[in-house]
Formats: sequence, C-alpha cells, structure tokens
Amino acid sequence: MSNGPYVVKEQPGEKYWCACGRSANPPYCDGAHERLKTGKTPIRVVIDSPKEVAWCGCRRSGNKPFCDGAHKNPE
Repeated sequence: MSNGPYVVKEQPGEKYWCACGRSANPPYCDGAHERLKTGKTPIRVVIDSPKEVAWCGCRRSGNKPFCDGAHKNPE
C-alpha cells in the first residue's frame, strides 16, 4: 500500500485494481485477496486509450480505484 497515488502511463486494455492493498504488484491485483481471504475484490477498469492514470494507493478514495486526494487528509 502507498501513502499516495500510483501514477502510471496506461495503455488500452482491461486492468484490475487491488482493493485489499496486499498485492505484490500494486496497484494491480495479483490474487492476494483470495490467498489471504481479505473479503475484498478487485475493481475492473477498461482503459480505452493511452493515458496517465492516478490509481488510489491509500484505499480511502471516494472515487475508487482512482485517486481523489484522500491520502492528504488525516484519517
């Protein structure tokens, strides 16, 4: 898990954002939620064109899986 966003230059295609924060390959799901029985499931996103994406790293965004700046606010 990160204290800030994962900013990635994405190419078109299907992506799965890790909702549990336990992936060894953040911000993408690697199935850790199943192995660790976290009760969370990844969020599927389809990227239509090449673009820069700010994936949420703190897991507190109100716009998951994308960063909304929630990491800047105290819990």
